[in-house]
Amino acid sequence: MKVNSKGRWIAAFAIATTLGLAGCAPQAPADNETKAPEDGGDAASTLTVWVDAERVDALQGAADAYTEKTGVEVELVGKDNADIKDDFIQQVPTGEGPDITMGAHDWLGELATNGVVAPLELGDSSDAFLPVALQASTYEGTVYMLPYAVENIAVLRNKALVPDAPTSFDDMVAKGTFVVEQGAEGNPYHLYPFQTAFGAPVFGTNDEGYDATDLQLGNAGGEEFATWLGGQGKNGTGVFNTDIDGDIAKQKFLDGEAAFWLTGPWNVGAAVDGGIDVAIDPVPSPTDKPASPFAGVKGFFVSAESDNKVAANDFLVNYLGSEDAQLALFEAGNILPALSAAAETASADPIIGGFAKVGEQAVPMPAIPAMGKVWQYWGIAQAEIINGADPVATWQKLTADVQAAIG
Repeated sequence: MKVNSKGRWIAAFAIATTLGLAGCAPQAPADNETKAPEDGGDAASTLTVWVDAERVDALQGAADAYTEKTGVEVELVGKDNADIKDDFIQQVPTGEGPDITMGAHDWLGELATNGVVAPLELGDSSDAFLPVALQASTYEGTVYMLPYAVENIAVLRNKALVPDAPTSFDDMVAKGTFVVEQGAEGNPYHLYPFQTAFGAPVFGTNDEGYDATDLQLGNAGGEEFATWLGGQGKNGTGVFNTDIDGDIAKQKFLDGEAAFWLTGPWNVGAAVDGGIDVAIDPVPSPTDKPASPFAGVKGFFVSAESDNKVAANDFLVNYLGSEDAQLALFEAGNILPALSAAAETASADPIIGGFAKVGEQAVPMPAIPAMGKVWQYWGIAQAEIINGADPVATWQKLTADVQAAIG
């Protein structure tokens, strides 16, 4: 897979009304139907769907439309987002749990290796989704998730302090103070765009996605990034500082002390509510290569033990994959829809459109199990470099530690 383009639920901010989406109720699609139960598939009478509690209402229109068309009841069960994954993994092997669950793409490796999710058949619908959303929904060459939303970080700029977007990383820091969440143990999620600008992804890829046997952290670009990072730390420019955690970075931007803030759409509401005229800019690259942030994708999975897989597939692809349903979910959370047509509509808002533009350079956060071994060491090594440790030696140790942990 050629990859060309952490997930939190977004705090809603009052921009959805500019799109005129209120009252949007998904209707039964006329085309692209998969085999529904009444046509010889499952003899399903009820589909149970776990969703986070804030999105039950957004899905009710699609559920009602499916029931009206097929006679299959759709029971929407609101769950605490913090519990969904663990409850799903524990209940599916026992034959309990839902037919469908909402979740995040970075769960996919764990769900697939635990054997609790079933493949999806998207048919012609696969071309209708943003490429990065489809890539994130795929594990070892098989699609397991129906994506509905995509999020990534970008640079928030205070237009009153800096009217025009910077042209490079150096131009940005020359024009105003830049803050990015780090903390004592670092935050590689926020630093990843700069790392990719040096040609140092975490893993290489093959036709089936990320390749755990191809660790790219330790390539020449990784050491170049580490050297650059050290130059922006305690013994250099001081742009990156482990004393700056998420709350401090946020407050500095809200107080007008910082003109630029690297963060996600979940923080835009606070800036808008604070009266800041916000622009969304690409992450400025410190090299001549693009700075590519991680993309996090939200979606729906079918239980491997569901007795209603055909009905579940039909409901996901043709109802939750419809433009109306994806826009209803957008209205509930103000996160860019995964369906291209819905994303285009949502991008009429300049904030959403700004994140979507940056997202064109984003890459899916690896969902393979080996990624857990990377997180274990990655941030700590970056924090040490920021605080003055030898960049190359520290990066080489990071690579060796990760490689040994992966085995």
